[in-house]
Amino acid sequence: MKSISASDIAEMSIQQRLQLVEDIWDSIAEMPEAVEMPEWHKQELEKRLQAYHANPDEGSPWKDVKKRILG
Repeated sequence: MKSISASDIAEMSIQQRLQLVEDIWDSIAEMPEAVEMPEWHKQELEKRLQAYHANPDEGSPWKDVKKRILG
């Protein structure tokens, strides 16, 4: 694997840096099990799931929210 220094990255064009970030993200996404979820994320997800189960008619579906935002 070739090493890339901070100065190498600074010399790249914005488009090259964006491509590098995309390539890095894609490589991480190939192994989601290797990324540990912080405990506070798990707690927040559990809290939101409980709130949903307590009031399933509360809130709006994503498609409706997106339509309001973009509309």
